Amino acid sequence: MNVRMIGRRLVKERLAFVSLIYLVLLILVSIFARHLAPFDPDAQNLNNLMLPPNGTHWFGTDELGRDIFSRLLLGGQAAIQAGLVAIIIPLFIGVPLGIISGYLGGIVDDIFMRIVDAILSFPAILLALGITGALGVSLWNAMIAIGIIFTPQFARLARGQTLQVRREPYVEASKISGAGPIWIMIRHILPNIASPIIVQASFSFSLAILVEASLSFLGMGAQSPQISWGGMLHQAYSMIAVNPLMMVFPGLAILVSVLAGNFFGDGLRVAVDPKIKRN
Repeated sequence: MNVRMIGRRLVKERLAFVSLIYLVLLILVSIFARHLAPFDPDAQNLNNLMLPPNGTHWFGTDELGRDIFSRLLLGGQAAIQAGLVAIIIPLFIGVPLGIISGYLGGIVDDIFMRIVDAILSFPAILLALGITGALGVSLWNAMIAIGIIFTPQFARLARGQTLQVRREPYVEASKISGAGPIWIMIRHILPNIASPIIVQASFSFSLAILVEASLSFLGMGAQSPQISWGGMLHQAYSMIAVNPLMMVFPGLAILVSVLAGNFFGDGLRVAVDPKIKRN
C-alpha cells in the first residue's frame, strides 16, 4: 500500500478531500470544544428561553435558555468517540479473528462463519439496543455496543481478503522457508489486506455517528448532563410545536457528518483501487 500515491489520488477526488477536511476540523473542534464554546453549554438562563438565532446566540437557545451552538460543539465529542470506538474494537477483535479463520480454514472457519452469520442476521440498531440494555444505559456502553455490532463486518471482510491472499506465491514461499502461521499472518497477510479494511473503517466511522445519535435519541445513549447530538434532537422533539428550529441544527450536524464520512470513504475506495473509477 503506497500511502503517498493514495494521498495524491485522494486529493484529486475533490468531494472526498473536502469531506476529509471537514472530518479533521470536526475532530479538532470536538477536542477543544470547551475552549471554543462562546457560552457554558450547561448554563441555564431563564430570561433567554428558546430564542431564535441572533448575533449573541448564533443558533438560538433551548427550552432552558442554554446556548445551542455551544452545546452543538460539545455534542460532537460523543459522535467522535463513538466513531473511534466503532473502529478500534473491530480492528483489534474482528480483523484478527477474520485473518485466523481465513488462513486456517476447515472447521475453525465453519464455526466462525456460522457465528458471524448469526450476528449479522439481526438489524444493527436492534442489536445495539439489546447490547446497550444488557450492559446498562450510558454513552460508554452505547459505544461498546456500536463496536460489537461492527465487528462481524470487519471479520468477514478480513476473512474474504485472507482467502485470496493466502494463495499468493509469496505466502507459499514463506511457508516453504519454514515461517510459522503467526509470522505469515502478521508479515504477509495483514499488510496486503489493509487497504479494504481502512476503507471499511472510514464508512463505519460515519455509520457509528448515526447509530450513536439514534441510541441517544431513544434514551439509550448519552444521559444528562452529557451532551450528544441525538440527545439534543430528543429534547428538541418535545418542543417541536413551540420552536421547530431547535431540531434543525443538531439534525444538520448529524446529516453533514454522516455524508462527509460516506463521501470520504467512497473517495478513499477509489484512491486505493483506481480501477473502480473506470468500471
